[in-house]
Amino acid sequence: MSKFSNLSKGTLAWLIVGLVLMIVGHYWGLVIAPAEREMGDVYRIIFVHVPSAWMALLAYTITLGASLWYLVKGSYRADVLAAASAEVGVFFNILCLITGSIWGKPTWGVYWSWDPRLTTAAIMCIAYAGYLALRRFIDEPERRATWGAVTAIIVYADIPIVWFSVKWWNSLHQLQSNTSTMSPEMYQPMRISAFAFLFVMIALIQLRSTAIRRELDDELNPPLEPSLGGAQ
Repeated sequence: MSKFSNLSKGTLAWLIVGLVLMIVGHYWGLVIAPAEREMGDVYRIIFVHVPSAWMALLAYTITLGASLWYLVKGSYRADVLAAASAEVGVFFNILCLITGSIWGKPTWGVYWSWDPRLTTAAIMCIAYAGYLALRRFIDEPERRATWGAVTAIIVYADIPIVWFSVKWWNSLHQLQSNTSTMSPEMYQPMRISAFAFLFVMIALIQLRSTAIRRELDDELNPPLEPSLGGAQ
């Protein structure tokens, strides 16, 4: 209970609702939904793979917005949100790559192919991991926030490339699915799973924001050294 005691009521609510929806959506997708006509049961991993990809893109977009906010307003709150959302985005990005590789083995015969979608998604993950590493290397908060914001804006250029890669190049990866390309028995659990991942993502961003804000407060307001007289 000590770990959960550090969660705000709002964060805990987002997390609980997200986990409940995840159970419902994944049970529906894995057990109730019919097998896909061409891929059979292999397709069911999309109920994890696709929402994780969406959340990675959304989290990185939040990082972009927060970075622009910082450059305009100079708000450390924006910098904290940018860092937290980037961390969560990398988590979902890695989950997306792992589940995509698991899906690729029975579908393409290999775990990894240098397909445009896979390659650009991997570059995206490395770019944001580099953004987080850059933040770790800079000790001064204002300089870290400024350099981080500029870097976040630059690396975001890969996001539209990832999204349109299946349309711009001859890709093994299928086009984005939508309600017109999926039966209701499939897109309904997909929709539930997407909302589940969204709520979990919000909870994780709030959780990391709280931790990063505490670290920043310690940097900006270091504890006073005990006076010589006090030490005596």
